[in-house]
Amino acid sequence: MRPKTFKVQAIILKRINFSEADRILTAYSKQYGKLSLIAKGVRKVKSRKAPSLELFNLVDIYSARGKNLDIITETQLLNSFNSFKKDLAKISLAYEFCELTDRFLQDNQKNTRVFEVLKQSLERLNKENSNLKALEKEFKIELLKNTGFGLPQSLDIKDLNNHLENIMEKKLNSSSFLKSIS
Repeated sequence: MRPKTFKVQAIILKRINFSEADRILTAYSKQYGKLSLIAKGVRKVKSRKAPSLELFNLVDIYSARGKNLDIITETQLLNSFNSFKKDLAKISLAYEFCELTDRFLQDNQKNTRVFEVLKQSLERLNKENSNLKALEKEFKIELLKNTGFGLPQSLDIKDLNNHLENIMEKKLNSSSFLKSIS
């Protein structure tokens, strides 16, 4: 159980607009695992928190427990990974990493190793000369290993993707998005 107020280091996985000025965020934290949080007023033009709460950002989040969702009170941007946000192939791979992390881990399920793998993968994506196919394969293998799922017999990317989708019993949204823009 988290205290009434807490600080976490987290990566923003997903966001959903809520009401007129708020946003519900899914973040994966080092300390508590996957969290659902509400950022009040973050969609207002003058919001100080908005820039740090973009997808894929690594942030320190200060939060207070709420009735249904924890409320973000303050944020501090640690890394915005700006370099890869200019490259469509890297953005789509980051979406896939975040979607897999979101789908494979339950709320409040702490897994420090998965956090580190996600963070390191985003850092590697941010480097200009990263090998995307190798990085994608490594991330998926590490995710499977660190969440207790076995690996498929063949470790080629197509078999890994089929294995992941069989476990989730659902196709990856990020994959269909990639095909639609290609």
